[in-house]
Amino acid sequence: MKKACIVLEDGEVFWGMSFGKEAEVFGEIVFNTSMTGYQEILTDPSYAGQLVTLTYPLIGNYGVNEEDVESLKPKARALIIRKLACNHSNCRATSSLEDYLIKCGIVGIEGIDTRRLTLHIREKGAMRAVISSDGTSVEELLEKVLESPTIMEEDLVSQVTTKEKYIWDDSGEKSVNWPDTDFCHDNVADYKVAVVDFGIKTNILRMLRQYFKTIKVFPASVTYDEIISEDVDGVFLSNGPGDPLMAKSGVEMVKNLLGKKPIFGICLGHQVLSIALGARTYKLKFGHRGGNQPVKAYHRKNIEITSQNHGFAVDEKSLSDLKVKVQVSHINLNDNTNEGIRIEELNAFSVQYHPESSPGPHDSRYLFEDFCELIRLNEN
Repeated sequence: MKKACIVLEDGEVFWGMSFGKEAEVFGEIVFNTSMTGYQEILTDPSYAGQLVTLTYPLIGNYGVNEEDVESLKPKARALIIRKLACNHSNCRATSSLEDYLIKCGIVGIEGIDTRRLTLHIREKGAMRAVISSDGTSVEELLEKVLESPTIMEEDLVSQVTTKEKYIWDDSGEKSVNWPDTDFCHDNVADYKVAVVDFGIKTNILRMLRQYFKTIKVFPASVTYDEIISEDVDGVFLSNGPGDPLMAKSGVEMVKNLLGKKPIFGICLGHQVLSIALGARTYKLKFGHRGGNQPVKAYHRKNIEITSQNHGFAVDEKSLSDLKVKVQVSHINLNDNTNEGIRIEELNAFSVQYHPESSPGPHDSRYLFEDFCELIRLNEN
């Protein structure tokens, strides 16, 4: 391992040792508090453009496998940890975390005081940073960081969305036409759902297939006319990375779609739906990333522990000024930020968190049932 450092845009420096790919990499530095699920976190497209710090001190102890991935390869630009496990042990493991990062060309740095780094991000906020192991001076690295784009200046959705539309089935095979045969689970609703891929996680597709006969995935640039021409029964707006204001085509498509098809959005999809309604979004100081975020569900009158990964939020005050009646369905109990909305007259709802978990608790998986029920009621 080579000596490596992290230089933050405010001049703070952290030293450690390089593992994985040796390279100079820039991005927004954030932290995730999940105790497990490092492989799912690395491959979550919502982490595109980010350097991810894991707060749990020992990472890599159960290796990696070919199944627990949320996309074909890691989307996070780098992994920052306290200690890399020297040996991994799990019956499903196919390689070590370090070998996986080398294979996928992802930078890693260990030996970092991740507690101090996390506290620094909480106090100062998520910011631009660089990881380097090539011996470049801290002064030069700081100059480069200050010249690098912010998360709000990068069109990250275009980097992670599918390039072509395709059908998703349980085998993972892709085709461009609706299937002639029925390959769905028993008791699955005979509905066609269009998925707008802003950076969708694989487990969301798996969950949707447990409730709907056919899932067709479209690029983030899909138009209203293209959606309508497919004669779908409902539209799902996926999670994704970066500033929702960069998803201009998605917002425009949803504006035209409102009231015409039932809509369910998750994470970035929640923000896109809110902007399409006329609401505002803003950047959180350090975001919500982890598998233990408490959320109050008003319509269910209970508390859910949720999995979250987002750096932007919907301005709840802006929801009260809209032309349509928007019900605030969920709030975050840590900071009272908005976590969900429902618009009954338009047959639409969305949540800021991740009900498909992976990693995380399963408290919110009822939302997929709610989407199915919304489509059924819209038919009657």
